[in-house]
Amino acid sequence: MTICYVAVLALTISLFAYVFWPEGRLFTQADKTRVDYLRERKDAIYENLRDLNFDFLSGKFPEADYNEQRRALEDEAANVISEMEALEARGMRATRAKS
Repeated sequence: MTICYVAVLALTISLFAYVFWPEGRLFTQADKTRVDYLRERKDAIYENLRDLNFDFLSGKFPEADYNEQRRALEDEAANVISEMEALEARGMRATRAKS
């Protein structure tokens, strides 16, 4: 009976060590460039525009509010895209593949 308890305890300790053991690169994170950040921001703006269009078509927004928010999101998207193009023209590239 004691051998059974020892085996279960050893298995439990091994399991916890395997699951919770920290990796060698615990605090390593991929470096992002400004272009990467802007690409993520552009994707978020486009998603917000899709959501806004859906909400307007479902009747959740009056037309005046819809036009104002859409114009603001489109202006923000234009600014982000122009900054991305300016950075890429200067030679700054994204560190990850384009999606």
